[in-house]
Amino acid sequence: MKRRQFIALVAGMAGWPVVARLPGALAQSSRPVTIIVPYAAGGPTDTLARILAQRISVGLGQNVLIENVPGASGSIGVGRVARASPDGTTLSIGNVGSHVFNGAIYSLPYDLLNDLKPVALVASNAQLLLGKPGIPATTLEELITWIKAQPRAILIGTGGPGSAAHLSGVYLEQHLKISATMVPFRGTGPALQALMAEQIDILFDQVSNALPQVRAKTIKAYAVTAKNPSSVAPDIPTTDAAGLPGFYVAVWHGLWVPKDTRASVIASLNSAVVDALADSTVRARLAELGQDIPAPDQQTPQALGSFQKAEMEKWWPIIKAANIKPE
Repeated sequence: MKRRQFIALVAGMAGWPVVARLPGALAQSSRPVTIIVPYAAGGPTDTLARILAQRISVGLGQNVLIENVPGASGSIGVGRVARASPDGTTLSIGNVGSHVFNGAIYSLPYDLLNDLKPVALVASNAQLLLGKPGIPATTLEELITWIKAQPRAILIGTGGPGSAAHLSGVYLEQHLKISATMVPFRGTGPALQALMAEQIDILFDQVSNALPQVRAKTIKAYAVTAKNPSSVAPDIPTTDAAGLPGFYVAVWHGLWVPKDTRASVIASLNSAVVDALADSTVRARLAELGQDIPAPDQQTPQALGSFQKAEMEKWWPIIKAANIKPE
């Protein structure tokens, strides 16, 4: 290209928008996008956020950073996002605990539905209904018979008050109309060790956490608490197939933004998330963690909003009936 032609080309480009590759209203911001993880670094939510962030940054054409803001079972980090500027540069990643359970357990300084807007449901990890190795039952129906025949209240391990393991145990107690004693631990890791040692009878834990011990036959798995079989444990029956129909519990994750974020910004963020969830590398890494990726029609902001409301309608009465309070 001759020098005169080059100068003419550059002059013609002067009117081009330099941020044309950035989607929607995010193009107006030079700030990086920050995903607030409401838990400490290294946990499941943090790991999921970091896997997604790398690929989302490609779709947005902007850096995506992770900031860990733990405390009060996730409510502090979520509150940070609820008060953030609604420009699409601050997102909340959370789960059924932070964005559903906490609304019934804590007196939050924000409203989970009205102060945040959904972006996308990103992944779900069903629970396994687990039993100690000494239980003679080999099927879920036999387990239920064994539970109801016990002369004492069965011992159900939990990861602490308000945890998914705790709420799953309460749900089972109410569902079967039995008497149970909830035994709290500092997380489901210690609870799993107690189950192996037969210090407790029953435990609910995420598929990804418990599956190695199930495969090693140090504990028993009776069902996966989902409508569909787990992608990493297809041999374990669902609760529907095993004799406890409609008993569904999952630790799912989603993304939210502050309430006044414009629809065009949310659409841009959702598009980047959907692209990330379609990426083969992301899908493989999530599969390694036992995470099930929602179907495309469940990845929309509207689908997450409807699902979150349905989960509140399900879990809040269960939490209030059990009088679960923060410690």
